[in-house]
Amino acid sequence: MIMMDDVPVPASHLLPNVQGLKGPFGCLNNARYGIAWGAMGAAEFCLAQARAYALERRQFGVPLASFQLVQKKLADALTEITLGLHASLQVGRLKDAAGIAPEMVSLVKRNNCGKALAIARTCRDILGGNGISDEYHIIRHMVNLEAVNTYEGTHDVHALILGRAITGIPAFGGLPTAS
Repeated sequence: MIMMDDVPVPASHLLPNVQGLKGPFGCLNNARYGIAWGAMGAAEFCLAQARAYALERRQFGVPLASFQLVQKKLADALTEITLGLHASLQVGRLKDAAGIAPEMVSLVKRNNCGKALAIARTCRDILGGNGISDEYHIIRHMVNLEAVNTYEGTHDVHALILGRAITGIPAFGGLPTAS
């Protein structure tokens, strides 16, 4: 860990109109918002690949896409992607109108990254053994989404942010000391 105390910073290097950690946290929130969109883009790619594969691949003389379980998996993926995109769009509209709480960004980052990872896993499963080859690129997106699910706040960190917003009680930062 790098720690610096009493390091002079020229006024020209300070963020304008920012007090304390508001500026860096604002940047973090904007990054999280972009990540929420990007995760859904990866999920859309995985769904498109799985759909194309299921339509082309024949099993027992019929397309893999004709099986009920495959259709259910594709329908579930499309549903979650649609909901995630609409949630991101609404948060963006609120950001534009300056009526957003940072917790709303945590909610879409947490939801979209978690759902995108689950969708990538499901789509990889639809491809069977081919799902782990990079020929279809689903495994690459799945591994990337594992990382995306971690940086800019893990699923659990965002749960704590949301929990604080719901209850008014922070659950992080250490245990209270006895008085």
